[in-house]
Amino acid sequence: MRHVDFSPLYRSTVGFDRLFTMLDSLGQPETAQTYPPYNIERTGENAYRISMAVAGFSEDEISIEAHRNVLTVKGERKEEGNGEGSELLYRGIASRAFERRFQLADHVEVEGATLKNGLLFVDLKRNIPEELKPRKIAITQSSDKAKQIEAKAAA
Repeated sequence: MRHVDFSPLYRSTVGFDRLFTMLDSLGQPETAQTYPPYNIERTGENAYRISMAVAGFSEDEISIEAHRNVLTVKGERKEEGNGEGSELLYRGIASRAFERRFQLADHVEVEGATLKNGLLFVDLKRNIPEELKPRKIAITQSSDKAKQIEAKAAA
């Protein structure tokens, strides 16, 4: 894959550092993290939902944190005893810890999270402040009368 050099753009732009960093990271090969699997869906014009398969984890074993446009979902299973005299012969159910990070756009906030049937649902909503929304500007009619500047007549 080709690497794009954004250094000429750094000289002529102000405040786009984060954008160029994100573009740089897209060009690099992603680490092979595939656990847990997840879906991202759009549920409305400004609403999104992340669905993660976290079978075997309970609410107190999963933590969700949103900080500076990064949503972090962590899961850590507690060691469970098999009971007295019990011996585990085969472990096919994964109990490994995970950490997933999602980069959020500006003004996207976490509304809530629910855990149902082994799926974690994180609902997101984009709340654009009123001062950033487009606004309609009224057009007024101007008077056609030309303003006359008074001048003193030459004597």
